[in-house]
Amino acid sequence: MIEACLIAGGHVLLEGVPGVAKTTIAKAVASSLSLQFERIQFTPDLLPSDIIGTYIYDQKESDFKLRKGPIFGNIILADEINRASPKTQSALLEAMQEKQVTIEGTTLKLPSPFMVLATQNPIEFEGTYPLPEAQVDRFLMRIEIGYPTREETLAILRNMKGVAEWNIKPVVDGGTVEGIMNGIWSVNIDETVRGYITDIVESTRAHRFVKLGGSPRAATSLQGASAAVAMIEGRGYVIPDDVKRVAPHVLAHRLILTQEALLDGVAQKSVVDDIMKGVKVP
Repeated sequence: MIEACLIAGGHVLLEGVPGVAKTTIAKAVASSLSLQFERIQFTPDLLPSDIIGTYIYDQKESDFKLRKGPIFGNIILADEINRASPKTQSALLEAMQEKQVTIEGTTLKLPSPFMVLATQNPIEFEGTYPLPEAQVDRFLMRIEIGYPTREETLAILRNMKGVAEWNIKPVVDGGTVEGIMNGIWSVNIDETVRGYITDIVESTRAHRFVKLGGSPRAATSLQGASAAVAMIEGRGYVIPDDVKRVAPHVLAHRLILTQEALLDGVAQKSVVDDIMKGVKVP
């Protein structure tokens, strides 16, 4: 799914309890690409200028010079993003959507390709700040990482030495990545599939457990992610199964549930699953 996000030009939110390899996954993706990787460790005292940069005074030249922040990379690991204050979190908004930042009134373009891989702990953990709805909506997908099974845990324990010596080498360069990303526009999407996507998004607004459903951005994100999956599968066209595959990851985090649903412990993903069952497949 992370590969699909990259092809679609989107950003990924990895969510899970501490210790389930969220950061390791993000670093592995970045290491496999011959692109500039930057890591931002979000903490309560992190400032917006620590992310985007600032102008500093150069005494030798008696002038202000721009010191760019870590946001000026291709693959950005925003680690534990919900540990920072809402003000600092908002510094990512312009960068994620517009792929540019404004410093002291000067607008600067970010490198291309540009992708944010953010990790966060569940909001009930102490010292976390819920991400604003506007920022959550800018993530193409949210991928929830749960605990491994017993067999998976045993495999981890057996391969501890291999993990310690882990050295992932790049397999593609930046030009190849951009070429693949541009190829998404050549993927054919039939009107029946577009209608299917539209019906799904509209159904999120009518569900009894949803207070605020999917926006037009949710629809375009669902279409883009479906096209990316089709490319990965080696097809030049999108089928309904592509839409089904990505829908839970694209839609769940965008839904704001009713108070009744929250009190009953209803999960966003289960609401999406319920919606998918009720929409006719073309």
